[in-house]
Amino acid sequence: MSIPLILAGFLVVAVALFFVMRAGWRSRGRRQAGIALPTTAPADLGEALAERDLFYVSTTKADDRLDRIVVGGLGFRARATVSVHPEGVVLDIAGLKPILIDREHLREVGRATWTIDRAVEQDGLVQLGWRLGDLDVDTYLRDSDDPRALVAAIRDMITPTGEKTP
Repeated sequence: MSIPLILAGFLVVAVALFFVMRAGWRSRGRRQAGIALPTTAPADLGEALAERDLFYVSTTKADDRLDRIVVGGLGFRARATVSVHPEGVVLDIAGLKPILIDREHLREVGRATWTIDRAVEQDGLVQLGWRLGDLDVDTYLRDSDDPRALVAAIRDMITPTGEKTP
């Protein structure tokens, strides 16, 4: 066999894999078409109580860390800024409009070690549980520094019953 023929075979396989992956991604988007889109953050939010520049890893269904949510641009990893305001948490993912997670929709905040495509050291991810429409989701963020202040600021907004703190 000649080298150009082998290279052509690899190219055909690579192109076929690309189209199979693209079809899978589009299929996931169609299956999740009923999931509400995230709320765009208004410009007139109160002063930020805490803010961190970090890495957005993923948003998944709360009961399944391997089921990535792709609606509203949440399917792609990117740099992000997370800021905590009296109204809720703003997730500003590079390339998207900032998302407001209203404080009434916050369920929990904590630390995690793994999610889809990412496994890190013990408690290396910030796990933010919230409600997206009728679906409980978890957003995973990677902070290379110490995220304890961010976690504490979000935790202060959440009560065990999900009601507003005074």
